[in-house]
Amino acid sequence: EVQVVESGGGLVQPGGSLRLSCAASGFNFKLSSITWGRQAPGKDLDWVSAINGAGDTFYSDSAKGRFTISRDNTRNTVYLQLNSLKTEDTAVYYCSRGLWISRPFTPVSQGTQVAVSA
Repeated sequence: EVQVVESGGGLVQPGGSLRLSCAASGFNFKLSSITWGRQAPGKDLDWVSAINGAGDTFYSDSAKGRFTISRDNTRNTVYLQLNSLKTEDTAVYYCSRGLWISRPFTPVSQGTQVAVSA
C-alpha cells in the first residue's frame, strides 16, 4: 500500500524556519519523485516543490530562494526546509508520490499544518 506521512509543521513567527518530513512506504522510493503542495484555508492546493529520483529539484516561484527540498533514500524520506517564513506561507502542507510541477494533486494523507504568525 502506497503511504506518505507528513510531519514537522507548527507555529512560527515571520522569518522563522521549519523542516517538514515526508515519510514514504509501499513503493520503490529511490526511483520515485515526490512533490510537496500546500493548501491555505479556502484556497486550492498549490504545488510548492518537487524532487525526482535523480535528485533534481523544482520550486515554485513562491518557494525559490526560501525553501529547500532534499531526500534521504536510506530513510525513505523527503524533507522540505522552510526558511524566511511569511504569513502567506500558512497552509496545510501535503506530499505526494509523483512529479506534479505546476499541477494540483489530490492529497491522500493528513498533511502537516504550518502557521506563520506574530
